[in-house]
Parts: sequence; structure tokens; C-alpha cells
Amino acid sequence: MKENVLAVLPTLTEEQINTLRQLCEDNDYAFNLALNNQEAEPYLDEATIIYGGSSWLISHAPKLKWFHSVSAGVNSYIPVIKEDTLLTNSAGAFGLSISEHIVMVILMMLRRMPEYQKRIAVRSWQKGLEQESIYGKRITVVGTGDIGSHFAERVRAFHPDCITGVSRSGRDNPFFDEVYSIAEIDHLLPATDILVSCVPETPETIGYINRERLMLLPDTAYLVNVGRGSAVVEEDLIDILNSGLIAGAALDVFRKEPLPEDSPLYDVPNLIITPHCSGNLTIDYTKETNFNMFLTNLKHYINNEPLEHVVNKKLGY
Repeated sequence: MKENVLAVLPTLTEEQINTLRQLCEDNDYAFNLALNNQEAEPYLDEATIIYGGSSWLISHAPKLKWFHSVSAGVNSYIPVIKEDTLLTNSAGAFGLSISEHIVMVILMMLRRMPEYQKRIAVRSWQKGLEQESIYGKRITVVGTGDIGSHFAERVRAFHPDCITGVSRSGRDNPFFDEVYSIAEIDHLLPATDILVSCVPETPETIGYINRERLMLLPDTAYLVNVGRGSAVVEEDLIDILNSGLIAGAALDVFRKEPLPEDSPLYDVPNLIITPHCSGNLTIDYTKETNFNMFLTNLKHYINNEPLEHVVNKKLGY
């Protein structure tokens, strides 16, 4: 056998499993399937290619040559993967799903849905809350890759005043009116009504949404974080929201997950909490796109061609 492929993914369909198995057989590769770490353990000694699963698999696969992450974020894999082991991710599979989530929570905040739901939960028929619209809002998106671009493309249909992008390079992007480098973010925040963070975890992004930056926002502004929980200094956000210094926030990612039951975030006003569900393999489009990314790369690997979505371990994405 040339290589030994191990897929650790419970969402694969029978058709997808058969496609992988046939491709492997045709090229004298071994193929094994597991639903979790425990099932994968008997195959790890011989696995040279792993699709899916946790970082634990990497540290227990002595012959590993290539690991493909089913997520876009790879910060849990980089500390344990060897320098000469290929690491690819699924950046590009989640933009559609996560961008819809961002639009959803923004509308929930602007249209006061959490407050209305609380009233309805106690069978109280009260209306008349003042509401807002995305129309005319100034939106700043930090992270102009797959997720940020998908969101910008969709939210433009609501006719905001402007959609400004912020990226590491500041390179132009057709989905944004203007793009600035991350070094210029402090100058943008005072003119931001909705701040959306969808950045990966890197040394530059850890804790970049802190008290000082939150204080630069207008007190009518909203924050959405769907990137990495480490981007937000949670204690600072708690103080800012409790003091009413911004209008609201929606967090789908957290510094520690699952969010502990005793976390003070649960008691903060004007905060929407979702359990890291904006992306994941939850919709058919994402599942199919994710699978096709690995399938395409496996064909590249078989043909000794360069792989797509290779992670730069030093940059973290």
C-alpha cells in the first residue's frame, strides 16, 4: 500500500464514503473510516493521511504525512503537528452558512427580537419597541476572506451606508467599498455602527477587541464575533455592555468552549449567545463543499500535484 487514508467524520454519506474508498482502491491506498477518536485509535499507527477529527489524532499518528482539517480554524492543530507534516483546512466551505448567521443576529439585535421573545415566553402581548434597520448603517468587517466577503455580498442587499473591510494586508476586495489594514482600525471604529469580527486566531488578533477599542465605538454600535473567541477580551465586553456603552453584541465563539455554566456572560444585558453553531457541518452545502475540498486535494496528492488550502503554520491560516 502506498498510503493509508483515515477519515474521522460522522457526516459523510454512503456515496461519499464509497467515492473515497474507490479512489483509494484504484490507487493502491488503504482506506479506513471512523466516527470518533475511539474508533480511529486502531488505525492510527499506520495512518499517513487523516481527514477530520481532533488534534489528538495528530499526536497519536506516528506516520502522518498530511492532515486535512474539516474546519477553517486550525489553531488547535498547529501546536501538535510536525513541521514537515502537511496541514490543509476547509477555508471556503463555511462562508455561506456563517454569513447568514451574521445577518440573522444583526437583524435580531436591531429588531429587538430577544426582548420580544422574552415577552412572548410569558404570554405577554406587548409591542411598540423602537427598532432599527440595516439600511443606512456603517458596517466594518474585520477579516475580508471567505466569511467576510460572503457576508459583505449578502448584507449589501439591505443598503447599508457603507461596508468597510479590515484585513492584515489592506488589499482591495470587490465586496467592500474600501479596505484598510488592521493597523488603521482605531480610526474606523468611531464611524462604525456594526462591527463584525471573523478573523482566525493569530498573535495579532488575540484580544484585539478590548476595552479601548470598544470605547471608540459609538454608544449605539453593535458587535458580532464569529471568528475566534480569543479575539474578544470578554471581561472588557461585559463591563462595556453592563455600562450601556454600546447597544449590544452577538457572540458565537468564546475564549473557553463550552461556555461554563457560571460564566458572567449569561447575565449580561443586550448580548446574544449562540453555542458556536454559525458554521460547523450543519447544512448540506457546507458538508458537500467540505468533502469536495478534501476529495480534490486527495486527487492532487495522488498525482503529486500541489495541494490547495495549505496552512502557513507560522501565520496560523
